[in-house]
Amino acid sequence: MVQFLAGLKGEGKTRKLIDMANQNAKVTDGHLVYIDDDKRHIHDLHRDIRFVEAGKGELANYREFIGFVLGILSQNSDIKHIYVDGLNNILAQDVVADDCLSKLKNRFDDLVKTADVAFTISIHCEKESLPEDIKAALV
Repeated sequence: MVQFLAGLKGEGKTRKLIDMANQNAKVTDGHLVYIDDDKRHIHDLHRDIRFVEAGKGELANYREFIGFVLGILSQNSDIKHIYVDGLNNILAQDVVADDCLSKLKNRFDDLVKTADVAFTISIHCEKESLPEDIKAALV
């Protein structure tokens, strides 16, 4: 399953994502990963959630982000869910432009099947500006 949280700044996406991850940490048998652009929320997460700082805009585009995620998955085959907070801040590329989100979702849909991992990704944008396939995956 690939899910998205979308909305403008201050709408509570990060809090909702953290709450989802913390709830999942209480019931999952596998490992959870939380990717963010900085360490502001590291202490808000359950101690069993692996925190990964990706940096602000250090990844040029969605392809580099996919490679980044594949590197994380290659180190631990027990990862069951990856949470990404603020994909816009992690990538230098405009995530809504150039069908980026749809391409990312398609690749992650493949990983859901082959690696048995789920994704929940937050993005900063107006929900109306999203492609239909991403709107259908909104939480």
